[in-house]
Amino acid sequence: MFMSSFDAFNIHVANDRSCVVCIELYAVAAQAIFNALRGQDSGHLRVLDVMLRQHAAKQGCLLVRQSFFHIDPRNSMSIGGGVVGLQGFYSGFRSTQAGLSLNMDVSTTLILKPGKVVDFLLENHNVKNIREIDWMKAKMMLKNLRVKTFPSNFTQKIIGLSEKSCRRQTFFINKKSADSPSDPVEITVSNYYAKYHNQEVFASQDYPCLDVGKPKRPIYIPIELCELISLQRYTKPLSALQRAKLAEQSALKPHDRMTCVVNELKRSNYAVDPLINSTGITINTMCTQVEGRVLEPPKLTVGNGGVMLPRGGYWSFNNKHLEEPHSVIQEDMNSSRNPAPIRAELMFEAMKRTLPGRPRFLLCILPERKNHEPEQFSPLKRKCLVEDGIVTQCMAPMTINDLYLTHLLLKINAKMGGLNSVLSVEHLHSIPLVSRIPMIIFGMDVYHAPPGRSDIPSIAAVVSSRKWPLISRYRASVRAQSSRVEMIDALFKPVSPKKDEGMIRELLVDFYQSTHKLKPKHVIIFRDGVSESMFDQVLNIELEHIMQGTTQPTHYHVLLDQIGFSVDDLQELVHSLSYVYQKSTYAKAVVAPVCYAHQAAAQMSLFGKFDDMSDTTSSLSGDGDGSSGGGGGGSAQLPKLHENVRSSMFFC
Repeated sequence: MFMSSFDAFNIHVANDRSCVVCIELYAVAAQAIFNALRGQDSGHLRVLDVMLRQHAAKQGCLLVRQSFFHIDPRNSMSIGGGVVGLQGFYSGFRSTQAGLSLNMDVSTTLILKPGKVVDFLLENHNVKNIREIDWMKAKMMLKNLRVKTFPSNFTQKIIGLSEKSCRRQTFFINKKSADSPSDPVEITVSNYYAKYHNQEVFASQDYPCLDVGKPKRPIYIPIELCELISLQRYTKPLSALQRAKLAEQSALKPHDRMTCVVNELKRSNYAVDPLINSTGITINTMCTQVEGRVLEPPKLTVGNGGVMLPRGGYWSFNNKHLEEPHSVIQEDMNSSRNPAPIRAELMFEAMKRTLPGRPRFLLCILPERKNHEPEQFSPLKRKCLVEDGIVTQCMAPMTINDLYLTHLLLKINAKMGGLNSVLSVEHLHSIPLVSRIPMIIFGMDVYHAPPGRSDIPSIAAVVSSRKWPLISRYRASVRAQSSRVEMIDALFKPVSPKKDEGMIRELLVDFYQSTHKLKPKHVIIFRDGVSESMFDQVLNIELEHIMQGTTQPTHYHVLLDQIGFSVDDLQELVHSLSYVYQKSTYAKAVVAPVCYAHQAAAQMSLFGKFDDMSDTTSSLSGDGDGSSGGGGGGSAQLPKLHENVRSSMFFC
């Protein structure tokens, strides 16, 4: 976090009668500043943030909430699939102990690679020839994107594709005549461009045209005559490979991050902006210096009591192995062309014929990288977790090495109920406060569908620690709720005066059962995914319902502390919880409970995507007691996980 303090501020009001709106704005800005400095409500500081957005807009930047992005090829990074990561900057005003400050940090957004539409589709589909393009997927990808069309040189929005190819798709035109009007003439798209624009269509004459008109009045443009314009945001989910590339290319060392921020602050030159300058605010271009400290990594206990000390946030496992598998079952090549649900059923039938009983664990090896897409393995996951109670692990490696296999084994061991490592202080029951008094730790997050899919419910997940005094073992409770809603509405869910089917009660019961009938005296909650403007909602709504990596640094805000942690103890606890993530050999940027909550929600959302792909009307699925939650246009239910896996770390 980088903060630059205000040297001074004065509110100047012009005498010009035409400045009534500005006078009101400055008055609100002044009141916001005074409130912030008194430690009162700082919500109106957004008035000042609007000034920063306006300044960035005048520079021609792409604006994404409170972040801005320059049109500069040096700030872009290709991550495959026609998607580009664009580096920019976040800026916003904050009230701090040092006074009013400007908080700036490096930010990243995703945009589509500008250029010819054909080139984009080839890269997006990972094919070399236009004949291999899946036009149904292309239609979904291109809808609502903006293109520049030739030879008209207009910018227009894509609403769809033509039903027929360019050489067969026809439309009617009126032939202009000086003598008398004539009836409309039917002509193909390719003939129209050849006759009226002297433009022969070659590459795309056998493929659909882009429709840039209106639903009842289409306008067809050959795809080879269209280019995607720049700075169009990409809002669809990334593949695992794209996420890895983005994380690798956007990560900055602290010194490099600070250099980028300082240079951008000087480049922005807020002092010359008339609106900001009129308030009398001046911003120091040097970062505010604050005291900090480096926390020593916690010792980890592994295996039969051995101790490891992480170095630089990393540690390793060596000389560990699993037993040989009972059987290896290969899919029939003839069934590989079937839809994913049918393939899963056929594999289970083969498994029943081969094995003497139901297996405890199933390793699914996907031979092709494209089959690593969620819709390919979600039917298998759903059948295993919901119907048969089998722990599963899917893998589709492009390359196999020791690091890949180590992480794979860590995930499998955690899913099977093992612990790869625990904190030494956890093993010795010597964590301050936590080890002395029964305490439960919650991690909460909400997973949302891609933008524009309001018909798909959001998935809320809460994970909780179990078997106190351990803080390394967790289980999850998941529910569906209304689309795009961030506040979790099923934490407390009374169905009668004496019965609660909420997520918190479910997890408290699990804590009670896993700790030999101990009740937690203290509760620690880590909540992810809420902005500062939503802190009051978390306190007033979610907290009320409860008695009832790294590319960016992580900021923790303590909203309420009724336990009485000292600053040192709380920092040590948060730091330690970054080392108990069971599926990796490095410290996470976010505490493990929050990572688990996000993964549990994301994994259950795969079942929903599978339902959405099918032509059935089956509802979305999830964990817990099968409680329902609003989802898009109606209610949705998540299926109850099988009792064999319900308390496991299936989300690893």
